[in-house]
Amino acid sequence: MRHLWNEQHLVQSDNCDYKRDCKLSTLLEWMQRAGDAHIASLGVSLEKLLAHDMAWMLTTIDLELTRMPRYGEEFEIETWNKEPKGVQWLRDFRLFGEGHEQIGQARTVWVLVDLNKRKILRSSAFPFEVAANTTDSIGDAPARVSIPAEIPLEEAYVWKVRYSSIDMNGHLNNARFADICLDALTTAELDAGLNRFRITYYQEAIMGEEITILRSVHSGSEIYIRGVSAESKVFFEAMISREAHK
Repeated sequence: MRHLWNEQHLVQSDNCDYKRDCKLSTLLEWMQRAGDAHIASLGVSLEKLLAHDMAWMLTTIDLELTRMPRYGEEFEIETWNKEPKGVQWLRDFRLFGEGHEQIGQARTVWVLVDLNKRKILRSSAFPFEVAANTTDSIGDAPARVSIPAEIPLEEAYVWKVRYSSIDMNGHLNNARFADICLDALTTAELDAGLNRFRITYYQEAIMGEEITILRSVHSGSEIYIRGVSAESKVFFEAMISREAHK
């Protein structure tokens, strides 16, 4: 039984941003695939899930980075699943550079969804046996992102969900929200880089929906971003930190 899953990724030119760093959205895609591959290695392939009209959906991620993987670098993703709690499935990640130095870590929360009813299922509804890694942990389940009421927000832009952003579950893929968040930043903010990215997905976004992107007015060490509909439905809330960890 594989309690840890490790895989390598080579950062190529189309994976990079203008700074020759791996794009945040690409990193999140690779982490999602690593989680899928790990579960498949335990006997629960994506095809088996779909046969039961089930799918995993990410609800919260807290990603901390010493640095981003860079162009030409082959880095490693290590991941493992922890014991579920109610409707929450917990999965941790570590990221290692070419010299096997740790360059990042993440705590994530997933839910199991009935694709027909679009309903969240309790862990007891999962029809497969998957052993959890009970000996390793980055920390507790990440807290939901909730932007403090006293932080003023302003409109950055309006974004429409189109074909290029839809995944096989029929909604905007979670990794694409990273691009949406970073598109709300100024060039100076992007140049400064990030060392923490937190996001909570509150509602799925489907083809044709418009998302108004709001961001915190003041550019400090923490930048808050929210995506809402015209009817004030909240799709997500996120925080980008540029403050060095202690």
